[in-house]
Amino acid sequence: MGLRIRLSRQTLAVLDALLGRAGQWQHGYSLSQSTGIPSGTLYPILMRLEKLHWLETRWEEVKTPGRPPRHPYRLSGTAREWAREEIRAAQKRRFWKPAAAEHEA
Repeated sequence: MGLRIRLSRQTLAVLDALLGRAGQWQHGYSLSQSTGIPSGTLYPILMRLEKLHWLETRWEEVKTPGRPPRHPYRLSGTAREWAREEIRAAQKRRFWKPAAAEHEA
């Protein structure tokens, strides 16, 4: 993928969570729950990835009156392979490991 950013452990965790359900839309709240990343850290990561066109986003219609619309995210098709490569590289450098591996250690 053309433009690269410096990936933090939190960004790698978000990418891993998105890859875990590749192709499926995920909401910020569920990503926060699955990664343990607070919203104040998570949403800037999502906005940065969206700005780089690595994420697809959309607004969902409000199903319950009075509730705000929800904004789900998913990795774009080309970003999926890039994310896999970045995760493999981070693991090789021992910079990061998936959450499941952390629980096994």
